[in-house]
Amino acid sequence: MHLLEKIFCRVVQFGFRTVLPVLPYKDPAVLNSVADIPAVLQQKGIDSVLLVTDDYLHSSGATKKLEQLLWSSHIRCYVYDGVCPNPTVDNVEGALQEYVRGGCQATIAFGGGSVIDCAKAVGARVAYPQKSIQQLKGLLRVLRKTPLLIAVPTAAGSGSEAALASLISEPEKKRKYVLYDFTLIPEYAVLDAEVTYTVPPHLTATIGMDAMTHAVEAYIGQTTTEQTRDYAKRAVKLIFENIETAYNDGRDHEARANMLYASHLAGIAFSKSYVGYIHTVAHSLGGQYNTPHGLANAVIMPYVLEAYGEAVYEKLHDLAVCAGVAKESDSHEAAAKRFICALRRLNYRMGIPTSLDCVKAEDIPVLAEHAAAEANPLYPVPVLMDAKELERFYYAIMEQPKAKKAENGRDIAA
Repeated sequence: MHLLEKIFCRVVQFGFRTVLPVLPYKDPAVLNSVADIPAVLQQKGIDSVLLVTDDYLHSSGATKKLEQLLWSSHIRCYVYDGVCPNPTVDNVEGALQEYVRGGCQATIAFGGGSVIDCAKAVGARVAYPQKSIQQLKGLLRVLRKTPLLIAVPTAAGSGSEAALASLISEPEKKRKYVLYDFTLIPEYAVLDAEVTYTVPPHLTATIGMDAMTHAVEAYIGQTTTEQTRDYAKRAVKLIFENIETAYNDGRDHEARANMLYASHLAGIAFSKSYVGYIHTVAHSLGGQYNTPHGLANAVIMPYVLEAYGEAVYEKLHDLAVCAGVAKESDSHEAAAKRFICALRRLNYRMGIPTSLDCVKAEDIPVLAEHAAAEANPLYPVPVLMDAKELERFYYAIMEQPKAKKAENGRDIAA
């Protein structure tokens, strides 16, 4: 990246860091069970809600308890269950039509990050009925008050129930739009571990590593606060201590509850301190290939952390100590490398690959351009990179032959 570009990026980030203490962030009020939701709605005089979810959760009966609770409390519940992984503009518009048809006054998101992101975008469209998602993308475009949103995360990872971001895809154009605004943060987050019991092991792993990415990028960035640093470290500790237990035994209540809380802490941390190039590369892969976001983050994270080099050694030393993979007395460099190695070993033990076979060399320049356009100048990354420099990460996750991956796997597991 050219010097003038770097100066511009850092000036923008400095301005954001300066105003951070006075920005209108809000931490969602936490409920411990879906059974608490009807009382909240009744207190606010709400008698008609839209339940946003996906087909699997709805058809499997996962939402049945909540629906029955709402109807028995004389709260009409309209359901939109068409949300797909990497929610689309069409998903948002379909849910919006159901919201309007039912005369709804609030929205409940029951699902993973995709469902919660979709519900946030529905709120933005309710507030701005004459504007498209494309017109609402970017920073501080949704300034009007949105309808009450209660988020029920059914997987521990996205942290979307505590974040100000909503990520929406437009598959026809192979693009993703990120909406950032304080009004998108849900008023309530329901951290009910029981609703996460049925998440399969592979999703438990990749979504859990998504939470890890949120915590790591929030901690190593240039725009942090005492609160976000504390939350990020606590999240890293909890994830290292619980993710494999949740992966191996999905009905371990303590592990599931701890993962939900870690995801929540990481969601608050990255919402206030932002993310970095791991996320931007993952977003571009999701837009181009529909790659699951947690999987992309998990695969990319070690490569990006290595590329940051000594700029992140001291901070990764802190995280390595929290994770229990290094000691305070270790050098910054040694601890940082142990932390990156621990991430790779964690991925390996949970069946997460070291590369993605969807990446095509001819797509890389455009993917890198999209990633750079999203990140620069806003994301307070430890080391600034332009599109050309970001291309290395796509090649890194594309070019590993199977034999080498298997050999690496044995080395990592050792």
